[in-house]
Amino acid sequence: MSKDLSRRKFLEKLGLGSAAGASISLLKDAAFARPPAAVLPGRTLGRTGSKVSILAFGCGSRFLMYQEEDKAFAVLNRAIDLGITYLDTAYAYGDGKSESRVGQVMASRRKEVWLATKIPDRSRDGFLRRLEGSLKRLQTDHVDLVHIHSLGQADDLAKIEAPNGALKGALEAREQKMARFIGMTSHTNGEVMAAAIQHNDLDCVQMALNASRNGRFEELALPAANKKNLGVIAMKVTGQEFLVGNGAGKSDMKSLLRYSMGLPVTTAVVGMPQLEMLEQNVEIARSFSPLNEKELEKLRRELAPSREGLEHRLVGHLDGPTEAPEMFFA
Repeated sequence: MSKDLSRRKFLEKLGLGSAAGASISLLKDAAFARPPAAVLPGRTLGRTGSKVSILAFGCGSRFLMYQEEDKAFAVLNRAIDLGITYLDTAYAYGDGKSESRVGQVMASRRKEVWLATKIPDRSRDGFLRRLEGSLKRLQTDHVDLVHIHSLGQADDLAKIEAPNGALKGALEAREQKMARFIGMTSHTNGEVMAAAIQHNDLDCVQMALNASRNGRFEELALPAANKKNLGVIAMKVTGQEFLVGNGAGKSDMKSLLRYSMGLPVTTAVVGMPQLEMLEQNVEIARSFSPLNEKELEKLRRELAPSREGLEHRLVGHLDGPTEAPEMFFA
């Protein structure tokens, strides 16, 4: 992709008109009628100045569990109807399958949501090419936020920050208005994430923030992000359900969600593979109240036995099957 790609030519390459018309017809059979717009509690996404709902809809592996696309479209429409305004997708979620599904809904509802996607490539050229494809699948001329996906250890950050690394591509994407804002995600190492925040001109960050405190994100990366007034998106609230259940190192969904939402973050991304889960989580968000200090410490103690296991579980994890995920980190 050349540096001088013009806005007009880029839009022509997307061919949005015909794609949008086709996807609107696909939504006519959605299972849920749209009620009047609901309102969930919202917070400002740091330096972006934009306000989004405190609960975000995760479009990763749990969204791909809806095997029938009409059900996936219906659930996503229902989430928006219920007041969720932040949608989180990525190329790696099914090699573009999630983005394509979201794009079908965006054809008619783009203006109602904050749309974020994530790009796994580590080179400048690869990042921009992949983002171009993502915009086409999402049926939009821009995303509100594009993340460099899944920062790993220090060597990975070095690749991203290289002269022709992904960070250069992200900065160009923001300059060319392919994305309004840029960020980075990680669930591997809070110390490396803190360094990325301190060294680079990011607008937002997305990180693992849960009561097990895996990866030391809460202790190291979160303060660094808050110091720079970045928009902070919490993820791995349940640790891919690793933290949900009974016994040592486990808790219930409401406590886990209240914990993550109660941190100095803007929103919490949650995958919801069943309509009942969506309805339940929206109700938790609608009546949200933070845990007090005593409750916070109690939950941290209860979840501590899961910390090490979750860290091992999430190293190198991309939430969604890919044909060759190792290629993105070469």
